[in-house]
Amino acid sequence: MVSIGAVALMSGIAAIAAQAAPSQSHYQDQPVGPQSLPGDNLPPFGMLDPNGRLVPDPPMGAGLPDPAAHARTRESDAPGPSLDLAIAGARAAIAECRRLGAYGAVTVVDSAGDARAMLSADGADGSHVFVAQRKAITALEFEAPGRLVKQWAASGDPKILKRIKPNMFVQFGSYPLTSHGKVIGAIGYSGGLDEPCAIAGFKAIERGLGEPGSGEPTP
Repeated sequence: MVSIGAVALMSGIAAIAAQAAPSQSHYQDQPVGPQSLPGDNLPPFGMLDPNGRLVPDPPMGAGLPDPAAHARTRESDAPGPSLDLAIAGARAAIAECRRLGAYGAVTVVDSAGDARAMLSADGADGSHVFVAQRKAITALEFEAPGRLVKQWAASGDPKILKRIKPNMFVQFGSYPLTSHGKVIGAIGYSGGLDEPCAIAGFKAIERGLGEPGSGEPTP
């Protein structure tokens, strides 16, 4: 049974999505709000409307692409670690945390903050991958480890605070990833012993990129 709270939440999501301005994405998908993670775009159908009715799929035509054709269309050219490398880094982070006896999850993002790989350890709370993504986009925005961003933010510097977005989680356990001197993504870990686990994944990906970067830039 769907709770009243769940109905209200989904209704709110549908209402926001339906009212959002058109974008270039498929079916005019839109972020739910400023706290949405990158890539967390929802289509304005397939959810309950404010009256508790399911919003039907739009009719084909009217400029909408064929779903089969759309599935074969490349959606992003944002630089980032390859899928294989992102998974290797994520696995390295999970393995290190299991070696240390901790549970958690890891997310690797590209330069747009979109997830490339999200892995949760057996026995870990599934929410950690989303906390990890929020950490990763913090490291991406500042091109610095999350623990440094936390220190800078704690100083109260308005220039730093202004760059912190509602969908970030400013905390230790995240590192930017570089290739040829440019930041192309980030890795974040959440769930306990975040720093050593994030570092293990970070090092695995940086080795694969041929970058011995320290991930220690200054503000």
